[in-house]
Amino acid sequence: MTKIRPNILWYCTDQQRFDTIGALGNPHVVTPTIDELVENGVTFTHAYCQSPICTPSRSSFLTGLYPSKLHNTRNGNDTFPEFPPLVTKLISDSGYTCGLIGKFHLTSSGHRTEPRLDDGYSYWMFSHAPRDDWEEGHDYGDWVRSRGGELDAMRLSDERVSPEFHQTTWATECALEFIDQPHDDPWLLSVNIYDPHPPFIPPKIYADQFDKSEMPGPHFQDSDLELQRSLASVDFQGDPLPPEGHDAFQMQANYYAMIKQIDDQFNRIMQCLEATGQLENTVIIFTSDHGEAMGDHGLMQKGCRFYEGLVRVPLIFSWPGRFLQNVQRHALVELLDKTQTILDLAGIEQPEYSQGLSLLPLLTNETSDDHLRDFVRCEYFDALDPHFTGGTGTFATMYRNRRYKLSVYHGHQLGELYDLEADPWEHNNLWNSPDHQQLRHELLYASFDAHVMLTTDVGSERIAPM
Repeated sequence: MTKIRPNILWYCTDQQRFDTIGALGNPHVVTPTIDELVENGVTFTHAYCQSPICTPSRSSFLTGLYPSKLHNTRNGNDTFPEFPPLVTKLISDSGYTCGLIGKFHLTSSGHRTEPRLDDGYSYWMFSHAPRDDWEEGHDYGDWVRSRGGELDAMRLSDERVSPEFHQTTWATECALEFIDQPHDDPWLLSVNIYDPHPPFIPPKIYADQFDKSEMPGPHFQDSDLELQRSLASVDFQGDPLPPEGHDAFQMQANYYAMIKQIDDQFNRIMQCLEATGQLENTVIIFTSDHGEAMGDHGLMQKGCRFYEGLVRVPLIFSWPGRFLQNVQRHALVELLDKTQTILDLAGIEQPEYSQGLSLLPLLTNETSDDHLRDFVRCEYFDALDPHFTGGTGTFATMYRNRRYKLSVYHGHQLGELYDLEADPWEHNNLWNSPDHQQLRHELLYASFDAHVMLTTDVGSERIAPM
């Protein structure tokens, strides 16, 4: 726990893979602002979301519970559990001024503006997506109209939405407004932009900067097609397999173009923090809710799979003069751990129910062992309801330790097992390998134990021995 209660800028993109940052080894993206954050802070190179789908992931890191423990595992939910309180509610009650910009997505925004919860936010600027699906309450749509634009008309045009009217730009304008206003108390600002979520249609000025012929392309082998066909009974929301489904190289160019725009707009926020004298006392967190297949294994977008590109996300912390600088931590961490770290930074005792582990020792102690968890886990429990998707209502879990990853598709008698040291991009499925059956059984036991111990709701508190 820290004695100084800093401001907290929590910047969360949507569907951004872990391997999309120049300073972390990708020479094809252009991310100078995020690169500088890497140089000035601590990067967790093995950070995993708790679901590869938006709502369960966001619900998890806004409460500190696994999605199934929270009973919130789907997109499109009508309601949200009354307990536990959101982390932002706890922080607000402790004396912080809290603001939200952009996406919230703890309940459905389909055919309605997402209802407010007891969320702790005193500054609220909402935009679930860059569409005009909401008659009222869509702050981004109102902003576009106030500037003489028509959002849907621009979105469907050949030129797409220009940077001037883009949702990422709007989110930045709101952030600058929040940061620049007088603050008597420490603040937390949660900026949740929609990009680089599909459809992959960056503004033309950014799209023109990335040529698909110069893209490295997906992690794909012909054998991936046979594996994905064997898993066809397991839900996957995204596009069909190549070559008929998508041009992965073009999509990758568009995806990187969207990230370049994010980087440019993120730079404006960083400059504002510096210009207003708030940078030194502001913890900056850059992350995403889950990843994107981007052609890996022949898949595009997201669904019930647990490949690295889908479940491993950026996670960078920076606090000048307080956190270590230019340090990469390779410990296995979960987005739940970000939740507990934010509570620690705000000086709030860890709630008894919380399942996160604080990252502060790894952020502040140079001699701390580069280790936090022996394993990380991820869930997909009917996340995309077959009533709306035409799917099968798949239930699946992932268990990953330092070397191996086990994915089980429950009720299908299907699974995947990978040796990530020998096969980091998961092309050689060992699930049925005769030489790996003992390992498979050991990991199944470990994964089952983790699920039972971490997600079982034992009900009411005991008040007597009988």
